Amino acid sequence: MRLDGVLRSKHVVLAAALAFPAGIALAAPPASSDVEGGWPAWRGPSRTGSAPAGNPPIEWSETKNVRWKKAVPGLGLSSPIVWGDRLYLTTAVPTGEKVANPRSAGRRDGIPPDQVLSYEVHALNRADGSTEWKRTVRTEAPHGSTHPDGTWASGSPVTDGEVLIAFFGSQGLYAFDLDGTELWRRDFGDMRTRLGFGEGSSPALHGDRVYVIWDHEDESFMVALDKNTGEEIWRRDRDEMTAWTTPLVVEHGGRTQVITSATNRVRAYDADTGEPIWQATGMTLNAIPSPVYSDGVVYLTSGFRGSKLLAVRLDGAEADVTGTEQVVWSVDRDTPYVPSPLLHEGVIYFTKSNNGILSAFDAGTGEALYANQRLGAVRNVYASPVGVGDRVYFASRDGEFLVAKAGPTFEVLAENELDDRFDASPAIVGDEIYLRGRRNLYCIATP
Repeated sequence: MRLDGVLRSKHVVLAAALAFPAGIALAAPPASSDVEGGWPAWRGPSRTGSAPAGNPPIEWSETKNVRWKKAVPGLGLSSPIVWGDRLYLTTAVPTGEKVANPRSAGRRDGIPPDQVLSYEVHALNRADGSTEWKRTVRTEAPHGSTHPDGTWASGSPVTDGEVLIAFFGSQGLYAFDLDGTELWRRDFGDMRTRLGFGEGSSPALHGDRVYVIWDHEDESFMVALDKNTGEEIWRRDRDEMTAWTTPLVVEHGGRTQVITSATNRVRAYDADTGEPIWQATGMTLNAIPSPVYSDGVVYLTSGFRGSKLLAVRLDGAEADVTGTEQVVWSVDRDTPYVPSPLLHEGVIYFTKSNNGILSAFDAGTGEALYANQRLGAVRNVYASPVGVGDRVYFASRDGEFLVAKAGPTFEVLAENELDDRFDASPAIVGDEIYLRGRRNLYCIATP
């Protein structure tokens, strides 16, 4: 049955009524240590964009509710993460050393590198933004191009309070302790991305393992590594083209699975062995948004040259679930291209492509609560929305922000502006919001 772009299976009534028994389905990310840690991955402790608690400001400007503002060297679209009293981020800093004979960009290609970069991991003090430590992991020219809006440090770090994992794609995967001691490093070779648009997938960390997607125009694969040693545990080949999504680790029915979103197929792997569990029809071309999960259902989206959202119930999912009762509802219009969706207090929020046009759906039933709601001055969006309590936060590439009331009706609470451009996604920890701009990192908090 179809209604306003929503495709519902005949089992949607059952999905709406499901009350999952305790222990049958549990999202792996929101472990107690993650919640205590603050914002350990770029989509937060639950990997949904939702903060477990807090009361950050709804109003700010360059002169209001800015606790501190710190210039960030180089360029990076990676989102900041937080554990304890430190904030961690990655960046690629131009050294001034020119690349010999740089190639010219084609009409539709990415931007080729013209100088050597210093690939860096920074740890900052949350109280004042001061640098506690900095590590340069590699100094070299990038092997390939990046998107005109991209950078060579677009994958976000992740931590569990024991190790910090930083991923620079073709420039390597690195593990540190939280005081900056390097534990190990891995080099997977060089990616060849579609149209030279660069790299941007972030790693996932769960238990004692790190999970990395390596989807590009050559031989793609998924790999699981020991977080303490970097030793490869399993690897699975993937028939995929370039994607920029982050894997999602979910515990369900006593089994941990790694869920991946990509153009050819959506896939779930056994986290221990890498064996396939289930799969479904793929997303659109240029898959970028990362999946989110709650209450036994995983939500997958993409929105380039088409629109797609699938809500897949994990209970009973095996083999190919395309067209089965496992796909409890779906959407075929107005889904996001770059931003990932926000799943907050039973509602899934997403923008139309990269535009400031918002839709909100009941996550359980697939009912459209509202659609095509314009977000005021927030018009061009790469950053993913975040939520806490009764509010949802949106950032634009042009430095405009909108805070809306969470829930079934749209209501603007505040509109704000900062003197920077914002492509990285916000992080919320308690009463603070961290916003990474192209030039500066802001801590937004009341005095």
